[in-house]
Amino acid sequence: MSEGRDGAIALVGGGSMGVGWAIVFARAGLAVRVHDASAEVRRAVLPAVAERLAELSVHGLLAEAPGEVMARVTVADSLAAALDGAIHVQESVPERLDLKTALFRAMDELAPPHAVLASSTSSLPASEFAGDLPGRARCLVAHPANPPHLLPIVEIVPAPFTAPEAAERTRALMARVGQAPVVLKREVNGFIYNRLQGAVLREAYWMLEQGIADVADIDRVMTSGLGLRWSIVGPFETADLNYRGGLEEHARRMGERYRQMGAERGQPEAWDAALVARAAAERRALLPLDQWEARVAWRDSRLMAACAAGQAQSVPDSAEADDAGTEA
Repeated sequence: MSEGRDGAIALVGGGSMGVGWAIVFARAGLAVRVHDASAEVRRAVLPAVAERLAELSVHGLLAEAPGEVMARVTVADSLAAALDGAIHVQESVPERLDLKTALFRAMDELAPPHAVLASSTSSLPASEFAGDLPGRARCLVAHPANPPHLLPIVEIVPAPFTAPEAAERTRALMARVGQAPVVLKREVNGFIYNRLQGAVLREAYWMLEQGIADVADIDRVMTSGLGLRWSIVGPFETADLNYRGGLEEHARRMGERYRQMGAERGQPEAWDAALVARAAAERRALLPLDQWEARVAWRDSRLMAACAAGQAQSVPDSAEADDAGTEA
């Protein structure tokens, strides 16, 4: 399923997100057809794909020559031509509800009945733009990070009416092409990615407003600390590895302090014992406590590799203590 007309991936929207998606699918061996309503954007798609493929090749991130990947990408002048025979349709047009509603109506009419219709939207739930469609059971959100060919996460967000089979097919496709799919259990404003990002931005803006630090220093704390570590382990695993005893010990030591920080911002919710126990149980299923020290060593080895590769802007002054009594 690479060069044939049937079984192609249809991309609707040829901006930066569409170009990134084209690379994701084409480098995995799939035929890709890109359509955009703007003729100017359509003309720019192939040069943009070629430019990014050349950059990936320079950094050793392509398994094939750029030209071989490029040969799988074509531009369709009409929506119908792009969707003809597609097994998956990925929409990446601007974040306008009216535009997405009209486009999904057209795609539902034109796409093969077996094709999943997915939106790259970063905030709009599928229930807002696909709820009235005859084929709504095949509609969902598949929200990538930008650019998707460099950041592999994809949030698959089914609507209440989405068929489980459509979500599973999308998850399997994204895993097949090298992405890191996460399937949300229900719709929520902003999904996971932007809710986490928004929480950080809200704090950053508040600290700037309060005169605590300037923009450059706030960014530096992220790039030389939190962001570097979070590229290896997420917030729950970070907390789990910060103290011997895992998440429950972390909550015992730091929970009240975090509650106080939240209260300063009008968010006084505490981590109740049942919630901490639930999170800890999920972590112990992933990492038994007898493997804790080995995982800490793995984390540190990954950090050292990142520093050696020049990814860190600065190297921490000392290794993080596992029971130093302070949260990093």
